[in-house]
Amino acid sequence: MPKPKRSNLLALAALSLLNEKPMHPYEIGVVMKQRGMADTIKLNTGSLYAVIEHLLKNGLIEPLETVKEGKHPERTIYCPTALGREEFFDWLRVLLRTPSKEYSQFAAGLSFIGHLSPNEAYHLLREREIPLKGRIEQLHSSMDATVQAGISHLFVVETDYELALLEAELKWLERLIQNIESGPYTERTGEQWRWAVRFES
Repeated sequence: MPKPKRSNLLALAALSLLNEKPMHPYEIGVVMKQRGMADTIKLNTGSLYAVIEHLLKNGLIEPLETVKEGKHPERTIYCPTALGREEFFDWLRVLLRTPSKEYSQFAAGLSFIGHLSPNEAYHLLREREIPLKGRIEQLHSSMDATVQAGISHLFVVETDYELALLEAELKWLERLIQNIESGPYTERTGEQWRWAVRFES
């Protein structure tokens, strides 16, 4: 059987949790939210159930039993197959070992920033600083709470990584704003403020 395409990180998350213990899809979603995994992997109920069907179809998981709890509908508990465990660890190793190109919407916007006036670009980037600083503060608080709860840093290393990227982005953004305001990217003629290099019409 050919290996499924490795494009949906929600499938990786499901395999990861099922590798810890058998679960039904609803429990997988709950655990992902509890651990903050939904901050790095897009999660919604419909997509999760579609992923489970995909993993089942490709022989990576199998049903273990069906249970009924109280008034809840019957739920099928799944566990990984030997092929599923092999796929999970191989996929994980590739992700950690191999850098890949990630397409950023912000980088795409920067590609066309010269079409705006320097004044508008300056103010838009200033606006971006506000939620960026807020997210950095939020992640610092989350990391502090984790340490105080006695949880190993290893279990939130992805949050630490996101924090490092955001802090680097903020530092770079502040430099870009300064370059637009008074640096090499713009020039002034009296009250006029324009790009030193312009896009071709």
